[in-house]
Amino acid sequence: MAEAVFAHTVDKAGLKSRFATIDSCGTGAYHEGEEPDERTVAVLNKKGIPVNCLARAVTKEDFSRFDYIFGMDSNNVSNLQRMQPKSSKARVFLFGHFDDGKPIYDPYYGIGGSGFQSTYEQCVRYSRAFLEKELGLKVPQHVASQL
Repeated sequence: MAEAVFAHTVDKAGLKSRFATIDSCGTGAYHEGEEPDERTVAVLNKKGIPVNCLARAVTKEDFSRFDYIFGMDSNNVSNLQRMQPKSSKARVFLFGHFDDGKPIYDPYYGIGGSGFQSTYEQCVRYSRAFLEKELGLKVPQHVASQL
């Protein structure tokens, strides 16, 4: 979900040319090759956000390929930091670091579908906060209110 929301935010804000690649992966290969959870797809479809990815696991090469790698919670961040080669260029952060510093808990383990909506809302806020606070890019208010 975070990848789709971030890519959509970047696109709608007219910032697509600033990013070579936007991708997502897991710290484990539990769901490698699978499509996103149907509840994730339902929330994103309702918002008009395209979903076209399959799960994959993070690789050592990702730390050289990307400038930023976000973990959704402290366990993700710890795992990423442990995997990160010393010579890598990637900066590893909690996705919520640029906003309220809170983790994004996996909505799969929540009750019903309400966790997926909450996760979506966090992803919207955190995407905008990263773009504005870390990169100094402006997400126009009309774009932010449409997300």
